Amino acid sequence: MNAPVQFVDPALPRHDWRKDEIEALFELPFMELVFQAAQVHRRWFDPSELQLSQLLSVKTGGCAENCGYCSQSASFKTGLQASKLMDADTVIAAAKAAQAGGAQRFCMGAAWRDLKDRDLPKVAAMIGGVKALGLETCATLGMLTADQAVALKDAGLDYYNHNLDTSPEYYGEVVTTRTYQDRLDTLAHVRDAGMSTCCGGIVGMGETRSDRAGLLHQLATLPAHPDSLPVNALVPVGGTPLGDRIKVEGELDGIEFVRTIAVARLVCPKSMVRLSAGREGMSKELQALCFLAGANSIFVGGKLLTTPLPGMDEDTLMLADLGMRPMTMGAQA
Repeated sequence: MNAPVQFVDPALPRHDWRKDEIEALFELPFMELVFQAAQVHRRWFDPSELQLSQLLSVKTGGCAENCGYCSQSASFKTGLQASKLMDADTVIAAAKAAQAGGAQRFCMGAAWRDLKDRDLPKVAAMIGGVKALGLETCATLGMLTADQAVALKDAGLDYYNHNLDTSPEYYGEVVTTRTYQDRLDTLAHVRDAGMSTCCGGIVGMGETRSDRAGLLHQLATLPAHPDSLPVNALVPVGGTPLGDRIKVEGELDGIEFVRTIAVARLVCPKSMVRLSAGREGMSKELQALCFLAGANSIFVGGKLLTTPLPGMDEDTLMLADLGMRPMTMGAQA
């Protein structure tokens, strides 16, 4: 018989969560779970504030990975036109526009399996230029070596995104071109270089609730909790294995998505929990439930790499309706 769930003071973030404890959190009555998560959220954050981030695809398509959800994989025919790495001036101009629209963090994503040393100078120039604007900088460029992580840190990169995607048990159903340990190794290089980590996953890929608990167990037992924890809802893309499957089987229930947000807040209490992909398909009311359950960060700007997001005007109206405001820079993780 499993040991009982141990609820602890939210002032004491834990790194020793057991998976069965996290599964038990998922099983709590919905109202009780959201209430507990809201309490923890208020212990660490102002619940009326949202961090606003914007993500630009600086190199689109042609990726050698076979992630079953991704429109940018060279393995699938999704109709996406591949493009080369943008020049630094174009990226910096886009960052200026994002800043003018209210973004506080600017993220740069490249559809690579791993970063090549030949591309480092160009990427470093982008990072330095965006950093000079006064924005927080984030990048997602695939796997990194230890030396590359140090070079990105030296260029001014604040955060590195590298998602675990799902549980170790379900991972092989999603991608086979890199291992779970490959992802953990890159996260270790990022931490060792002194950068903050941005790491989460995708739900609604046909995984079980136990898999969702397994993903959060991995995140909650890392040597350091992710500074940012994006929770993506799968956006089914035609031509991808998971996209075609989920279009037939149906997408994840909204209440179960909110449960995932709430449990993420409970097990990683100081992380910025971000609503990421899939927000375009969420009602204002569902997003409000997510914020109540502990989400306090969103991507803005109308597009997330190759998937749609609400427009900035729509988000501004939502924040006004909910009595929320953009987070001040000093309060961000």
